[in-house]
This record gives sequence, structure tokens and C-alpha cells, in this order.
Amino acid sequence: MTISDWLVIAAMIIGPILAIQVQKFIEYRNLKRERKMYVFKTLMATRGTPLSPLHVEALNMIDIEFYDTNEVVAAWKLLLDNFYNYPTDRQDPSYEAKLIACSEKSKDLLVDLLYEMSQVLNYKFDKVHLKRGCYTPVGHGEVEFEQQFIRKSFVELFSGRKTFPVKIIDDNPYK
Repeated sequence: MTISDWLVIAAMIIGPILAIQVQKFIEYRNLKRERKMYVFKTLMATRGTPLSPLHVEALNMIDIEFYDTNEVVAAWKLLLDNFYNYPTDRQDPSYEAKLIACSEKSKDLLVDLLYEMSQVLNYKFDKVHLKRGCYTPVGHGEVEFEQQFIRKSFVELFSGRKTFPVKIIDDNPYK
């Protein structure tokens, strides 16, 4: 057997193995991108409703899916740190002002996070579009406000801080 015969045999053995390994590498890279895209798309879709369970779930997936992207992880850490700085003492006279300030800062930090993610995923969004390009119907805000009001009212009622108003009406026509 000549060297060329050995090279043909080696190519016949190594070629398919190499092709399979290249295919697995491509599939892994595509899957990794798809997972990052899922997180990004979910955050984009829910950026107008930050209390949405999907939004919170996507935020919590950043550490896993973008672990190799320092800019995204750094932006996420800043946003997470801001979440931990929200005021907790409702008796504080400046509670509402602090809450509004933290909320506005969270919106800006979320925009920074989305911007970094868009850069990694090759989207050409600017920060203004990320902040203002979100549609949230007024009705959704009203429903959320009403649900929060009802929930808080029930908490106050069942905790004894408020009473349930009752009005007795005598509508007996036979008096």
C-alpha cells in the first residue's frame, strides 16, 4: 500500500467523524443563540409590564444565558442592585418619592440592559427606541391599578386595619 492509499483510508474514516463534530458545533452555537434570543425577545415583549412573571423569569435567566457576555452581565447587575435599593418602609414620609425615583432608574437601567443585549444579538436599536417604542394600552394600566387596589383593600380588611362598610336600607313597601 502506498501513502496515497493510506491517506484515502484515513480520509474515509476521519471525514465523517469531522463532519459530525462540525455539525454538532454549529448546532450548539445556534442553540446558544436561540436561548439568548428567547430571553431578549421576552424582555422586549414585556418591558412595558415589568411585574409580569415572564419578565421576571427572563431577567433571572440572564446569568445563565449571557454568562459569557460581560457587558450584558454588568448591565444586569446594575439593574438587580437597583431592585435591592427600592424603599421598604411605607411609613417613611418620602416613601413615594423614593419609590418613583427607583422605578425611573429601573426603567433606564432596563433600557441599558436591552441595549447591551441587542448589540450582542446584532440588532441596531437605539436607547430611545428601546425606552419609548413599547406599546402598553391604557386599559391594561387601569386593570392593573384596579386589581392592585382590590388586593390591597382585601389585605387591609382581613388584617383588621379597615372595616367593611355596610349600609342598611329598609325597602319594605308594607310599612
